[in-house]
Amino acid sequence: MTIVADSVEQPVHPKRVAQDSPVRRFARAFIEDRLAVAGLAIFLLIALLAILAPWITPQNPYDLAQLDIMDGGLAPGEASFSGMTYWLGTDPQGRDMLSAIVYGLRISLVVATVSLLCAIAIGIVAGMTAAYFGGRIDSIIMRIVDLQLSFPAILIALILLALLGRGVDKVILALIIVQWAYYARTVRASAIVEIRKDYMDAARCLALSHRRIMFRHLLPNCVPPLIVVGTVQIAQAIALEATLSFLGVGVPITEPSLGLLIANGYDYLLSGRYWVSVFPGIALVVTIVAINLMGDRMRDVLNPRLQK
Repeated sequence: MTIVADSVEQPVHPKRVAQDSPVRRFARAFIEDRLAVAGLAIFLLIALLAILAPWITPQNPYDLAQLDIMDGGLAPGEASFSGMTYWLGTDPQGRDMLSAIVYGLRISLVVATVSLLCAIAIGIVAGMTAAYFGGRIDSIIMRIVDLQLSFPAILIALILLALLGRGVDKVILALIIVQWAYYARTVRASAIVEIRKDYMDAARCLALSHRRIMFRHLLPNCVPPLIVVGTVQIAQAIALEATLSFLGVGVPITEPSLGLLIANGYDYLLSGRYWVSVFPGIALVVTIVAINLMGDRMRDVLNPRLQK
């Protein structure tokens, strides 16, 4: 005797729905690349060290009360007169290079993150306004974007800092002005595609306000490209801040910066004190490479057509 069981629709368990969420799918695809995972781990470690810098470093390298000129120029691993071992050596002023690098990373991450968030906000508003309203507004905004992108970012930043002067806040403002055009163009390109879809026509038929359509319906669909561009741009912002400080127009000498550390050690390379300049340079390169590894993997995950 054959028994035929009636097909009964099984209820979907909430955990299965959670497992198939976009965030989980993104996480599973991201961890498939070991280099990207390594880059993420290195970046998180660097960020943690920068946050905890006042509590984990042997000294505040820019507090004159904690410096001893007798400890100046110590080689990596050499002990001072007080018995403290400086694993990365000291500069001629007696600063612990390990502490100076950690504090320099702190400034670099703060400058890059703050400028990134502000530039993204400005770029989102400009890009969506240009795509949504079109016409003359679109032409004016995009001509400004094209004009800015036609000049090298370092040139614009140098001109701005020459007018504004040195300072962390001045560097942040210069990086915001330099970067917003990238996000405006990215958002506009994504928004133009989304505006032609049916859900945008439905939102207009419901007589929703322009602000609600732009920021509640249009913006969420323009976020994925911003993640990729933002990840790449934060690495560029760190490199640009270091370059400006190296040239002497960025962070003042009273503040820690990897660019300043490299510049200060440049004069001592021929004398054999390589660690004053080389170790900050290695820290800068490792940070930028780690961020770029994450950005490349995010680009491949969010846009599968770019995968090799």
